Amino acid sequence: MSPYLFFLALYSLLLIGVGWWTSRQIHGAGDFFVAGRRLSPGYLFATLLAANIGAGSTVGAAGLGYEFGVSAWWWVGSAGIGSLVLGLTVGPRIWEVANRLGFYTVGDYLEHRYNRTIRGLIALLLWFGTLAILAGQLIAVAWILNIVLGVDKYVGALLGGLVLVAYFTFGGLLTAARVNSVQLIVKLAGFGLTAGFVVLTFDMMGAFPDILAPIGRAHEDAGFRMFFGGDPGRVFGYVVLLVPAFIISPGLLQKIYGARDVAAVRTGGCWNALALMIFACVPALLGMAARTHFPELG
Repeated sequence: MSPYLFFLALYSLLLIGVGWWTSRQIHGAGDFFVAGRRLSPGYLFATLLAANIGAGSTVGAAGLGYEFGVSAWWWVGSAGIGSLVLGLTVGPRIWEVANRLGFYTVGDYLEHRYNRTIRGLIALLLWFGTLAILAGQLIAVAWILNIVLGVDKYVGALLGGLVLVAYFTFGGLLTAARVNSVQLIVKLAGFGLTAGFVVLTFDMMGAFPDILAPIGRAHEDAGFRMFFGGDPGRVFGYVVLLVPAFIISPGLLQKIYGARDVAAVRTGGCWNALALMIFACVPALLGMAARTHFPELG
């Protein structure tokens, strides 16, 4: 048996096992949808950050680092800025209303604030958006399994979807928070080791400065070493697109519903924002290192 297959199977079983174990603590809709409103700052931080570190903020951001250099920070960094605003302003206010009126979903708040028609329209829009996001995540899983194990992409997407559905249906948000904690440890350990290996390898080779050296296409090289890039309009586009999206993200607000109090919302939300801003450096660094070694990639 391939060691990759063994560890991936073990990891998947671990996630499902955490979901099954958590299911014993689910006694009603409140436990399933909002984790009984008992998530600590640590759990809230873990479930927010794990959800935010996905295919786009890793593989996608590394691709931007390869192409545009230092300014790729803004892709994930903008998410961190939006999350900071969420944790300090919108999140606490939404939690107070949801806790006082017993709301379980963002749809409940929309119906309360506006009407049932608005709730239905937003739900329809979110259905299409969520479908696209889920498709992106499953495609990323399919690519990984295809490259590592040679599994057909449709089989990889199906397996990834089965694991996700299995652990979530056991216990809803409470399961998601605990599974996300495990996922976060694995993600941060993997990226930390990878980034450390890249830095150490380049330092030992005396080639670390080459990561920042202009390589290849002239119009991109002009801003490769600049924090705002050679095209500030592109960076501005990231900010305009991503900062508001993370302030009012229904997925993040749903997790915030599960916090035990306003202090947990602020603390967990701000920790998540700070971690995202720090993590934003990692995929940019990996992409730049890849361009130094493989400048011919398309």
